[in-house]
Amino acid sequence: MDAAILRFDFFSIPEGEAIMKAIGYRKCLPVTDADALIDVEIDRPTPTGRDLLVRVEAVSVNPVDTKLRRNAAPADGDLRILGFDAAGVVEAVGPDVTLFRPGDAVFYAGAIDRPGTNAEFHLVDECIVGARPASLSVAEAAALPLTAITAWEMLFHRLGLPRDGGEGKSLLIVGGAGGVGSIAIQLARRLTKVRVLATASRQETADWVRELGAHDVIDHSRPMAEQVKALGLSGVEYIFSTTATDRHFQDLVELVAPQGCIGLIDDPEPIDVRLLKRKSVSLHWELMFTRPLFQTDDMVAQHELLSEVSRLVDAGTLRTTLTGTLGRIDAATLRKAHALIESGKARGKLVLEGF
Repeated sequence: MDAAILRFDFFSIPEGEAIMKAIGYRKCLPVTDADALIDVEIDRPTPTGRDLLVRVEAVSVNPVDTKLRRNAAPADGDLRILGFDAAGVVEAVGPDVTLFRPGDAVFYAGAIDRPGTNAEFHLVDECIVGARPASLSVAEAAALPLTAITAWEMLFHRLGLPRDGGEGKSLLIVGGAGGVGSIAIQLARRLTKVRVLATASRQETADWVRELGAHDVIDHSRPMAEQVKALGLSGVEYIFSTTATDRHFQDLVELVAPQGCIGLIDDPEPIDVRLLKRKSVSLHWELMFTRPLFQTDDMVAQHELLSEVSRLVDAGTLRTTLTGTLGRIDAATLRKAHALIESGKARGKLVLEGF
């Protein structure tokens, strides 16, 4: 993750009247080290302002968790609690809350500049919270928020894919079997009319992206432009690169259509954006933490899109991307989840449930 994203203050956890379990780290250590993530007991926080106090029932693990654990060292003696995706129940609300009330079942991805969801109770601004899909288990719901927000914002807010339109155009999703790719395929296939191409390099992941709705599968371990041309396409109007953008960049420049768009979410080594000029290609970044990090005027857009995702799930239009429930929420299980993410072989989303 870019160093600029890692520069933030380690917010102290508000004192409360009760103790809760949490998992955090004090030093950046390899995941094989027993102290890479540790079990702790800390004060339970109290909601103020627009905050919800959520009793966390399940969490999922994302690449950003492992990047922070490896690179974002707390100040000496400080504890950092990781975790963004969560599903749970509202326990209490701050005085300015209008969207939720105690007892509501919710799901969300938290903010990067606040303590994380790997705790029994968690504070989160209501503007980035959605009502949990009624048709999903708590584990199935916890798999969705961060990746759904990332995919939705990239496809519809950054790249500008037309809802219910896009006939004759195509979208390439690089890294289709990952957490973000797995929901992006569904959103593009179900909510637009573009042709969806997704990359996968193993039979297992190729089968997975087809099951999710990809029209075509491209092997990203081989030159991609040639494979796209073999499908009868002269170019791809939209490209969503979720991983290894620097490694594939020359290929992406070759296969993107004139006046097309490339979006990325990873942290590539330097790429030569001048190569995009000849085709007048636009380049878009997506970081789903931007709205809460900067308290933007449209921050409530994340509440709105999560609420729509919830409705689409309950209508049977979208499905959870959960592929494994590893066990309860504790340091040992989280270290196992981090190791699986770092292996680069994870498919879909990994979830932990209960304390």
